[in-house]
Amino acid sequence: MSQERLPPLSNIPAQIACLRDYEPYARVRMRAQDWAYFSAGAADEFTVQDNLASFGRWGLWPAALGEFDQPSTRLTLQGQSMDYPILLAPVAYQCLAHPEGELASVLGAGAMGATSVISMQASHSFEDIAAQAHAPLWAQWYWQTDRAFTLDLLGRLKAAGYAALMLTVDAAVNGLRNQEQRAGFALPEGVDAVNLRGAPRQQAVLGAAGTSPLFGSGLLNSAPTWDDLAWLVQHSPLPVWVKGIMRPRDAQRALDVGVAGMVVSNHGGRTLDGAPASVDVLSQVCQVVGERVPVLMDGGIRRGTDVLKALALGATAVMIGRPYIYGLATAGAAGVAHVLHILRAELEVAMALTGCNTLADISPDVLYRP
Repeated sequence: MSQERLPPLSNIPAQIACLRDYEPYARVRMRAQDWAYFSAGAADEFTVQDNLASFGRWGLWPAALGEFDQPSTRLTLQGQSMDYPILLAPVAYQCLAHPEGELASVLGAGAMGATSVISMQASHSFEDIAAQAHAPLWAQWYWQTDRAFTLDLLGRLKAAGYAALMLTVDAAVNGLRNQEQRAGFALPEGVDAVNLRGAPRQQAVLGAAGTSPLFGSGLLNSAPTWDDLAWLVQHSPLPVWVKGIMRPRDAQRALDVGVAGMVVSNHGGRTLDGAPASVDVLSQVCQVVGERVPVLMDGGIRRGTDVLKALALGATAVMIGRPYIYGLATAGAAGVAHVLHILRAELEVAMALTGCNTLADISPDVLYRP
């Protein structure tokens, strides 16, 4: 039985007052398969749930009688001035959420001056997305074994004006997402990873009798290594960030390779179920990194207070994923812009009530933990 999908809204209802309010509006505007694709986590979804619950394990100390002189949320990241420390994380196949997909997302982000990180598996070309953007763009990258194709696509990104490259390293293989499997997810006709057209495909082979479904398939032959990251850092015309760092020892190795920055991320709980919540390991990674490169984090951000807590634990900025996709599905570019507006407003209120005049004032001192 086909599911009737409601069209995107032209006006945002007053009942949408926070990010979570967007979820029911978004769900009825997607196919059941597409909702499962965006919302699913790996296996039992323990990590998805813990990403959300983890922020509740920290409280915030209210500050009395604070003095505010030109309060600001501005920062400089990757040589770019940003109005506030919130970026749009890479999310693939956004045309599943809204007919205009990434074109609407970057339009909404541009209205709010927010940087977008565009998925390598976007449903529009990097060039078309750049032509629509009115704010800085970065590009997310999955390792490609063909180096000629890699260099060609990197050249396209540079020519289109992208400012940084973000290699994802926490998804060597897809997690087993049961919700997605039960929904029978498959890309509909007309939606594909257009930027990967023409890329040589990694050939998986059926393992010999007795081998496992993964280890006998050849799929791991294309998984990136530390040597591959070093090659990319050396040959990329864009600064290379690494996304998916969770362990302090991996943070040190990434520094040794010469990355421009890193993202503490468990891929939204979509790969390894049972991985710790991103915010729970953030401070350990930041202790290793120090001031050498910026550290971002994603996973579970739903409130401006979550942003404040992440910054207090050492993050330079945060990225959001599912929340803006739900805004996109609900109301297109306006929904994306509204999601960013809500988070920024909540962050400013939280800063004011904890006595933080600027981002530099945010420290572990604002955190309370029983």
